[in-house]
Amino acid sequence: MIYDSNSSSLETKFCRFDAELGLDDSTEISGYASLFNAEDKGGDVVQKGAYAASLTRLSKAGGKVKMLWQHDPMQPIGVWDEIREDDKGLFVKGRLLPEVQAGREALALLQAGAIDGLSIGYHTVRAEKSAKGRLLHEIELWEVSMVTFPMLPEARVAPADDEAALAQSLAETFRQARDLLA
Repeated sequence: MIYDSNSSSLETKFCRFDAELGLDDSTEISGYASLFNAEDKGGDVVQKGAYAASLTRLSKAGGKVKMLWQHDPMQPIGVWDEIREDDKGLFVKGRLLPEVQAGREALALLQAGAIDGLSIGYHTVRAEKSAKGRLLHEIELWEVSMVTFPMLPEARVAPADDEAALAQSLAETFRQARDLLA
């Protein structure tokens, strides 16, 4: 059964950073805030393409997905400079702002390894019930937070200087350019 949700309630999903933190000297972080076809602890599975419409709407309106601390809208800690879907999931790249108190605290906790999670705040637009939870077909993405307890442990952040992550990012950029020209 597929249903459309008109509720305005915020939903959240979490992803682990893991041991290799995607943080470089300039406070840049990058990685995956969500993975496609991976079941989270609540039984939900995000389908490929679930974020596309939301990201397009945001881009056309000149909006941005917010970077928050523990989903608290009163505590923005940085900015997401890049958010995009690829074959793996929802890739995010941004900067923590050490000029903001919560940003400094998040940076210190990340560098110490005390915080290892990313979490998405969203509204379900279209989903289908599954045996364990839901298949999420369309999601309105509101924010990506740094959190203590992740819900989707399979998602990882790649170190900012990781050559494989750079190669994957470049390949995805070229693929998108080719698709635009086609």
